[in-house]
Amino acid sequence: MFYRKLWLYISCILVACSSPEYKYPHIKIQTRLGNIEIELYPDKAPKSVSAFLSYVDSGYYKNATFYRVLNLDNQPSGSYKAELIQGGLWRTNYTKSAKLKGIPHETTQQTGILHKDGVISLARQEPGTATTEFFICIGDQPGFDFGGENNPDKQGYAAFGKVVKGMDVVRSIYRQPEDDEAFDPPVDIYNIVRL
Repeated sequence: MFYRKLWLYISCILVACSSPEYKYPHIKIQTRLGNIEIELYPDKAPKSVSAFLSYVDSGYYKNATFYRVLNLDNQPSGSYKAELIQGGLWRTNYTKSAKLKGIPHETTQQTGILHKDGVISLARQEPGTATTEFFICIGDQPGFDFGGENNPDKQGYAAFGKVVKGMDVVRSIYRQPEDDEAFDPPVDIYNIVRL
């Protein structure tokens, strides 16, 4: 019995040493242009992170796409400009996304996660309607924060993590051909997985 407990203890140590140790959960977005690693902040945005990870664990993002881009040239004049890439199920499995209950809105005022370069956030219509669609900021985007000008209700968007590896991939996606804010063709997301 003693040796069995000792073996279990040693096995646990070996497993812990062989896997990466992160303070926060990390996910990897696998795309046809490379991988993007993102750190998520459940202590600051628990509802957003929990919902996003449940979609990841359910395999919802298998065969998804980055389908939308905002750059300084493709937005109407007089609008509040923004730079981002947006992805999710909208182009590949909208019916699945549409059936999901909206995630309670966590503003940047509540979380303290501002829309800086590389921050990931939930796309939405009204507050509390976000589900599987997300965007990654290119450069700082204060208009997406609580009180910002990019949304008429001034509630901003729910930021919940940040790119820690692969901003070169994000910028490569951002530079892909587009037509009227839509990537042409969309950029394949093979899957999103936990690390």
